[in-house]
Amino acid sequence: MRDDLLSGKKRMAVWGTGYIGFSTMAYFALSGVRVIGTDTNQKIVDSINSGQVVVPNMEFWLGFDVKPLVESGLMSATASWKDLLSPDVSVHLIAIPTEKEGAPWDDALADVIGKIAGAAKKQGAPLVIVESTLTPGKTDSLVIPLFEKKGLKVGEDVLVGVAPRRDWFISPEKNLRTLPRAIGGTNGKTTGAIQEVLGIVCQTLVPAKDHKHAEMVKSIENAYRHVEITLANQLSLAFPEIDMREVLRIVGTKWNIGTYNPSFGTGGYCIPLSSQYVLGGTRHPEVLTILRSTVSTDSDLPAKVAESVAARGAKKVGVLGLAYKGDLKVHILSPAIKIIQKLKEMGISVKVNDPYYTDEELKRITGAESFVFPDGLAQFDAVLVTCDHNKYRFTQDDKVVSSLKNCRVVLDNANVWPRMREKFAARKIGYWRAGEAGWLSRK
Repeated sequence: MRDDLLSGKKRMAVWGTGYIGFSTMAYFALSGVRVIGTDTNQKIVDSINSGQVVVPNMEFWLGFDVKPLVESGLMSATASWKDLLSPDVSVHLIAIPTEKEGAPWDDALADVIGKIAGAAKKQGAPLVIVESTLTPGKTDSLVIPLFEKKGLKVGEDVLVGVAPRRDWFISPEKNLRTLPRAIGGTNGKTTGAIQEVLGIVCQTLVPAKDHKHAEMVKSIENAYRHVEITLANQLSLAFPEIDMREVLRIVGTKWNIGTYNPSFGTGGYCIPLSSQYVLGGTRHPEVLTILRSTVSTDSDLPAKVAESVAARGAKKVGVLGLAYKGDLKVHILSPAIKIIQKLKEMGISVKVNDPYYTDEELKRITGAESFVFPDGLAQFDAVLVTCDHNKYRFTQDDKVVSSLKNCRVVLDNANVWPRMREKFAARKIGYWRAGEAGWLSRK
């Protein structure tokens, strides 16, 4: 398969062209593999075929221009999924969402597997690699049965495996080429094929015993982080009079402990869902008490933030950032959404700003009106900085402070404005970073 891909005899198909799928296409095309991707959004397809980077800031993370890859024919996209079932396609990489409305969701995965299964025979035992995060056991309970339903013998008529992604799209050094990656197939032959194909790009591949073990890696490693992040938040709630950021900073100087800061809660595709994937994949969820507590605490945090702001007497609140992380256009499970909803339920006027979203998108996602940063800050008596977009971080201090004409409370989830603390104090604006003493005070 590797030789056929590199010679141009065969092509690679990528299902889904978001952060994962688009970067998969780009890296393999850069390595000389002809790649075709599919997406249900025609605008995204058209953008890719014009050589544009469709994901905000992806060009920074990639570090190379995709337009020559498109112009050379190595990289293309289509809205017609049937184009990916051509006989000259030997490898399918699946990078579709496996979550919906804050919970694990398998409909898109089942749809894609069903389509591939219907054409596997004419493609000559294709290799199917699931890059999306899976609930433990999902390959055996969903993926393999869908192939068998079509009369295919997994491991012979079709090769099936998993290789979850670990990329951190705000750190160029942590990319598809450099990060170690767990892989596993249903048999040794398949694991070897995955290693050969992904090895075209990935420098370090870590084979697991089989697909069952490999598919658990992503959800469990993120569940570890989910627990540690939530413990930081629980400590902040348990000791409200203590600057828990300072305590945890010092704790993190021990050689075998990471540093986690309290926050408004977790967001994105990975961390907040990881514990749910693990809980949903075990026959004994009752023993995972730590994970169940983690999910509960993390889910409740945004409401606690909103209630604290309301208790301080805020009537008009500005939220800076819909995305869950700075300079990404990803709002999946963002704490900002829950905070806005809770504030609105309490009858508080709330508006939102995010430079990566249009006014129409902000309205559709949050139900709140938008405002211009920084001039629009003048209308609020409280401001919540939910993520560390560079636009917020690097706007001139005096411009920010002078715009906060009526503000009395600033809660900073992302450590964006600590340098302005004295200037805020001079204007009688209370400023707290998440985790500092009194940050969730009701006074």
